[in-house]
Amino acid sequence: MEETTQLAPPQLVEGDPRALTLLDVNARFLPHEQFRQLVANIHRDGCLTSTPLVWNDADSGRLVVLSGNHRTLAAIEAGLKTIWWMQIDEPLPRQRQIALQLSHNAIAGQDDPAILKELYDELENVEWRQYTGLDDKALDLLEKVDVSSLGEANLDFASVQLMFLPAELGRAEAAFDAARSTATADQRWLAGLEQYEPVLDALETSRAAYKIGNSATALGAILAVFERHLGELAEGWFDAATGEPSRKGAAPLETVFGVREIPVETAAAVRAAIDRLIKDGMVPEAEPWRALDVLAAGEATS
Repeated sequence: MEETTQLAPPQLVEGDPRALTLLDVNARFLPHEQFRQLVANIHRDGCLTSTPLVWNDADSGRLVVLSGNHRTLAAIEAGLKTIWWMQIDEPLPRQRQIALQLSHNAIAGQDDPAILKELYDELENVEWRQYTGLDDKALDLLEKVDVSSLGEANLDFASVQLMFLPAELGRAEAAFDAARSTATADQRWLAGLEQYEPVLDALETSRAAYKIGNSATALGAILAVFERHLGELAEGWFDAATGEPSRKGAAPLETVFGVREIPVETAAAVRAAIDRLIKDGMVPEAEPWRALDVLAAGEATS
C-alpha cells in the first residue's frame, strides 16, 4: 500500500459559498425531497450546522468542495451570504482528493434502531420531526410506497405517508371519499405544495389539543371534526343567498343532510314513502332520489 503523509489540520474559513467550486463528479446524490428539506432547515437555522471540507487548489485558484456539495448548494439556495468551511491549503494529489471525497461519503456510523425510535418519539412537534430528515424507511414505521410516476424534474413536491390501524382505515377512507366526491381523482392524493404547511399546522394543533404523539391518531381527530361539519361542504355547490345551485353536476348526500348515516327506522320510513311515490307515478323508478323534488315542491306550496 502506498504510504501517505499526514495532513496539516484544516483551518476554519468564513466566506461566500458562491465562491466555492462544486464537484463535477459526485458519487453522493440527494433525492429531491431531502434536498428541499435541507434547504428549509438551513433557511430556518440561518447558518450551516455541519461544515463542508474544501481544498484550496493553488494551481488553478479554485476552492474545491471535496465534501458537503449539497450543503453548499443548499446554503446558496437558502440565501446565506457567508458560511464556514474547513479548508485544506496544502497540495493534494488527485488520488488523495478522491479518497477524501469517498471516505466522507462512505464512512459513517449506524443508528441503534431502538434508541433512534426512542429519540424520534420524544419529538412532539411535527415540524421538528420533519427537520430531522428521517424518512419512514429509516424508522421502519411504514411500508415503502411507489411514487415513481411522479417525476422530480418538473414538480416541486413533498410526500406525506400516513399509517392507520384497521379500525381507523375505514373512517379515513370514507372521510377522504366525501371530501373529494365533488371531483374526479385516482387513488393517489395530490395537493399543492402550499397546502402542505397548513396540514402540518392542523396535525400539530390536533396533537397538542389531545396530547397525542402519533400523527395518524392526530389525523383521526381531524377527521372526526370533519365528520361533524359535513354540511358545510354544501358551500361547494349551494348558494345560500339565492337558494340555487352554484354549479352543474352532482352533490354528495352527506352535504345535504350533514350526516353520513341515518337511523334505520327513518331510512325505512323514507324508503316506504319513495316506493309509494313510484307506485303512484310521481317519481321515476330509475330515479328514486326525485322524491326529494316532490318534497321540496310540497314545502314550497305549503
